[in-house]
Amino acid sequence: MDAFTAGLLQRIKTTESDLTRARETGDDFLADVEQGELDDLHRLAAEHGIEVGATTL
Repeated sequence: MDAFTAGLLQRIKTTESDLTRARETGDDFLADVEQGELDDLHRLAAEHGIEVGATTL
C-alpha cells in the first residue's frame, strides 16, 4: 500500500470517528461538516480506485 492510499484510508477512519462523536454529542453542525468531509474522501478514494470497505456508520 502506498503512502497516498494509507493516508486517505486513515483520514476516512478518523473522519468516521469524528462523525460518530459529533452525532453522539448532538452537534448537528459538526456532524454535517464531518459528513461532507467523509463524502469527499469517499469520492476521492473512488476516483483513485481505492477500496474503502464497509463503514461502521
